[in-house]
Amino acid sequence: MPIKFRKSKTVLSLLFHFHFDEILRKMRYRLRSRTVSYGLRRDLLIPLEPTPPKIPITIRPIVRKDIPQLLRAHDPDQSERMSFLREDIPTCYVGVMQDDTPCYMQWLMSSEHNDFIQKRFNHAVPLLAPDEALLENAFTPEAFRGMGIMAYAMAHIAKKAENFKARWVITFVEKDNVPSLKGCKRAGFVPYLLRDVQWYLFMRRITWIPLPKGSPYPFESV
Repeated sequence: MPIKFRKSKTVLSLLFHFHFDEILRKMRYRLRSRTVSYGLRRDLLIPLEPTPPKIPITIRPIVRKDIPQLLRAHDPDQSERMSFLREDIPTCYVGVMQDDTPCYMQWLMSSEHNDFIQKRFNHAVPLLAPDEALLENAFTPEAFRGMGIMAYAMAHIAKKAENFKARWVITFVEKDNVPSLKGCKRAGFVPYLLRDVQWYLFMRRITWIPLPKGSPYPFESV
């Protein structure tokens, strides 16, 4: 059964919970900032057997009882994921241990959700082709990090895109987030694009830079 939440704007929610520091952080970000991310892509036609994590996990759609075990409702760092859950955006998958405790979460979206994706990410994600899917908002609670969960769960969640006939699955990771980039590599993703987002006085400019086939990850560069 889908998880239903009362819709609310992220900023209003932050105000209600007195997270003024988060609002100020976002304002400073839009005054002047630059973020460079790697666009990563996996070809589902290429076989992949991800390395199992240190604890056995399985993948299933999220259910209501998972949420308080994964996220703190009034934590400003979790506002984006909580907003996704409130808006009932399909489909959030979780990795769960043998006792059904969730230890990972991530959304998989198809081209059918293009209108939402473009609106929600403010056109900072390419328009998906019919044979493409998007993975976003991955999260591993701190207690479960360093166990190889991300790569294994991400690989299996990406594979579910075959259910809606996608061949390619894309995701974006900031270039300085080396642990996540390494996890994506182990999940079968390769760099294919750079996204350079610059904000100045609340004006945004996005530059897309296609990468040659076989481009290395930043941690692989000499």
